Amino acid sequence: MSQLMEARVPDIGSDQGVPVIELLVKVGDIVTKDQGLVTLESDKATMEVPAPFAGTVREVLVKVGDEIGTGAVVAMIEPAAEASATPVEAKSQPVAAAAAVAPPAAKAPAPVVAATTPAPVASSPAPAATATTVAVATMTPAAASSRRSLDSESLVPGVLPYASPAVRVFARELGVDLSQVKGTERGGRIGKADVQAFVKAMLAGGTMPRASGGEAGGLQLIPWPQVDFAKFGEVERQSRTRINKLSGANLARNWAMIPHVTQFDEADITEMEVFRKKLGEENKDVKITPLVFLIKAVVAALKKYPAFNSSLDGDDLVLKKYFHVGIAVDTPDGLMVPVLRDCDRKGLLELSAELASISARARDKKLTAADMQGGCFSISSLGGIGGTAFTPIINAPEVAILGVSKSQMKPVWNGSEFAPRLMLPLSLSYDHRVIDGAAAARFASYLAQVLGDLRRLLV
Repeated sequence: MSQLMEARVPDIGSDQGVPVIELLVKVGDIVTKDQGLVTLESDKATMEVPAPFAGTVREVLVKVGDEIGTGAVVAMIEPAAEASATPVEAKSQPVAAAAAVAPPAAKAPAPVVAATTPAPVASSPAPAATATTVAVATMTPAAASSRRSLDSESLVPGVLPYASPAVRVFARELGVDLSQVKGTERGGRIGKADVQAFVKAMLAGGTMPRASGGEAGGLQLIPWPQVDFAKFGEVERQSRTRINKLSGANLARNWAMIPHVTQFDEADITEMEVFRKKLGEENKDVKITPLVFLIKAVVAALKKYPAFNSSLDGDDLVLKKYFHVGIAVDTPDGLMVPVLRDCDRKGLLELSAELASISARARDKKLTAADMQGGCFSISSLGGIGGTAFTPIINAPEVAILGVSKSQMKPVWNGSEFAPRLMLPLSLSYDHRVIDGAAAARFASYLAQVLGDLRRLLV
């Protein structure tokens, strides 16, 4: 039998563990390179862990419900002949040498060789550090679990609430005082799920306690009505998806905690549409939608009005020098907002190809957590469905979002007569703590001007 190699979770853009929701393979299955092994679902995206090489699955080390993070081993695979290349085995020689001096842990069916990201031991020149690392790596699952238990139980919360730095940041973004939250993890540790449950309870009928350094007060909501709907007629109960439930909680928080104001305007896109169709005829290999023109126009407006490209951090305003735009995508599991990065450096054709790719991955549950992070400003387009206007909810920690409705042909006065023009409705929601009404009106007006005359993008 060939040496078994580990299939690890790649970088998922988060320090938090995410739950396994589906096992895509079983012991004995033959897999190809990049074939999905397990499916993970974070609070923002669903993603598959791919096989790093072709081979036969000899052991699946996780089960549905487990929470795992970057670098976790999900399966042991016996590689096909071409996957057992000499360079990979050469990298693992220091591991084998160190393992010889490490205390034996348990019998393994075959030597283990790292497959994806090399373990730190492989690149460490210090013999002592290498031996220690391998000793931990070669523990049996029971020994490793015992080690983790000892480590977690030896942590002392002290005066501060018992939570990781990532959970503290998450709670601070929600305005939650962790001293008011009961931890359900080992030793009373507060997890992200505990913070989310606390916020949901407050929105459902509690009073949001005063956050550290924040203002006193609360939502003061009455309890949610409990109704037996079946007594009025036939009903059907349907479970919501995990993404739908989590995005719903985020939207409720954003709507309740951000003072929203929406500025409405219209853009004359008659000439833009003529140019878009001509560009599409010349480049039939990529679909060019009005959305990519909106992205470029938004970037121009963000450069002119930098307050819209910012985020609140306590009493400070963080002004961003990059231009990453989130695009709301309607998927069968709910709304997702993947991010297109560095939109100021990309042309219309490149943005069109990237938009098509990331939208398809969103619908196919192929997005990673990294695909959903780092947005500066979001666009929610309902133009393909209909409507004349709506009030989009800001995607915190951003401070503004653009809603786009269906364009209509309208008579517009040009100074001497009414002429038919294609008008696009725009709905700009903004955080009134950061942006005042005059600035929002200027932003929306400038955006409409750019869409009406694309030559302004060159200025």
